[in-house]
This record gives sequence, structure tokens and C-alpha cells, in this order.
Amino acid sequence: MPDRDVRALFLAHRRELEVYLTRQVSCRDTAADLLQETFVRLVQQPPTADLSNVRAYLYRIARNLVIDHFRRHGRRQTVIMPVEDLHAIADEAVPIDQALDAEQRLMLLRQAIADLPERTRQIFTLNRIDGLTYAEVAEFLGISESSVQKHLAKALLHAMRRIEAPCD
Repeated sequence: MPDRDVRALFLAHRRELEVYLTRQVSCRDTAADLLQETFVRLVQQPPTADLSNVRAYLYRIARNLVIDHFRRHGRRQTVIMPVEDLHAIADEAVPIDQALDAEQRLMLLRQAIADLPERTRQIFTLNRIDGLTYAEVAEFLGISESSVQKHLAKALLHAMRRIEAPCD
């Protein structure tokens, strides 16, 4: 692209691209850098590039540069804080005693489900694990919804008793 054409394009589109970039990155200095890079990338295009709509092409380059800028900025962003403040950061890990209790209750639930009669276990699994409705379970197994509800009530009662009194 001849220098004269680039200069004319720069003068024609500089202002609106500068406003666009400043709005995107909220910093005039960064916007100015991105504006300059936009025109550098335009000049680097091969002569065979389709530049029938140069304005749209400039905006696409500018938009891609903004995206790249935020990707780089997001990776580098570090919050500096005094070492004394580190103790105030909340630990999101579940306390060990709660994790062990949950693990034990899950084990008891699995055992309770395994102890159920085959049909009750199947109904429980279809409804509570696979997410089928009462009607869907009833249709799938060829039984009434009332029967599904009775089996589920039996399964839930058995599971609750096993979890609440694991030593029985």
C-alpha cells in the first residue's frame, strides 16, 4: 500500500478509531498505542488482501488488538499486598471434619441403596439419580405412579434410618 494512501486513511479514520479504542480500554495512552498498531497491521497486509471496505477492516484490526490487550493484561495482573494481610484471605476448603463426615454419610447412603430390593433400588435410581419424574419412571417400568411413590418413600425412609443410625 503506497505511503500516500496510508496517510490519507490515517487522516480520514484516526479520530473515530481513537475514540473507539479509548472507550474500549479506558486509557488514552493505551488507545494511542493500539491505534498506531492498527495502522502498522494495515500496512503489513499483503497486496492481495481484500480491502474493499477499509474502514470495517480497520475496526476489525482494532477490535482484535483490544481483545489481545485484555488477554495480556488479564494474565499479568497481580495484586500486591502485605504479607500480614494474607491471613485474612478466606480458606474456601471444606474443613476436614466436615469432609470426612460427608464422605461417611455418602458411603452409608450408597450402602443403604445397595441394600434395597432390586425394584425399589431401580425406582430410586431412575428418579433421584437419573432425574426421571414419577410419571416417566412409572411408564418406563410399566407400573402405576402410586407404586413409584410407595417405593420411593420406602427407599428414602430406609436411607434416612441408615444414615442417622449407622451402627444398627
